[in-house]
Amino acid sequence: MNKNLDQPGNYVILFNKPYGVLCQFTGPKPNLAEYIPVKGFYPAGRLDKDSEGLVVLTDNGQLQAQITDPEYKMKKTYWAQVEGKINATALNFIKTGVLIKGKKTAPAQVKKIHIPLSPREPDIRRRENIPTSWLEIVIKEGRNRQIRKMTAAAGFPTLRLYRTGVGPWNIFSTPTGSFQKCRVNYPLYPRLPKKLRRSPD
Repeated sequence: MNKNLDQPGNYVILFNKPYGVLCQFTGPKPNLAEYIPVKGFYPAGRLDKDSEGLVVLTDNGQLQAQITDPEYKMKKTYWAQVEGKINATALNFIKTGVLIKGKKTAPAQVKKIHIPLSPREPDIRRRENIPTSWLEIVIKEGRNRQIRKMTAAAGFPTLRLYRTGVGPWNIFSTPTGSFQKCRVNYPLYPRLPKKLRRSPD
């Protein structure tokens, strides 16, 4: 038997967060405590209340830093339902970078996709005679409400946001409102001083 199997950092929890759930274990409800009866694990990169999908929880500070610190360039993948019929100009605008509070976002991977999800409850707000489009967006940052701000800057407000992947993990085998404990098979890089830190390729 591996005596280190349950040491901190050997597992992550992959939670498929429903709409309306807060990414915290205390305070207003509904929150994570109602879904995850496991002690000592905390979100590594939150989703806001209105967003859905993958939340990775860890009990290891070093891994949490690798997931959340943009210097490590860990990919986060999202599906965004936006208002309007997206066009190539807007896709390129989002892809090349958007100014948020005076700082340009890093280049992103963006493409239009077919409808990947069934309608949620409650449904998104809809305006009569205005279509919606679905995008897949991959970023290596994690600023506050970044995806929503990027699509809004392009003229296509996000109506629904669903995170499907963080680094090597995805949500496809975890039903909404459920979680799974997953063995970590990912290298931990040293936590270097800020000035010396470099991101793995």
